[in-house]
Amino acid sequence: MGGERLEVVVADPSQLEQTRGLLSSVASGDPSTDEHTRRVSIPVSTGTASLVEALRRLDGAGIAVSDVALRRPTLDDVFLSLTGHGAESDDPTTSDETVAAR
Repeated sequence: MGGERLEVVVADPSQLEQTRGLLSSVASGDPSTDEHTRRVSIPVSTGTASLVEALRRLDGAGIAVSDVALRRPTLDDVFLSLTGHGAESDDPTTSDETVAAR
């Protein structure tokens, strides 16, 4: 249900596929790659242990990392995964225009 994601930005874009392959063995699901931002994102189930293991593997392969983050799901992420839609209100009485008119 919208679990943690490990995101790694590599310094060298030519190492994206190698990074994706190395991180696949740490992931709890399919990795995604964004070539434009040089980012590989993977779902993880063991939090910081996955982060440490991923960095060990990347360092061992000589892959320079520009940025790394462990992202935990927000309440909006959890709500979206449970309901299939965002938490934004469709109630016209709570719109900005209505509030400003009060």
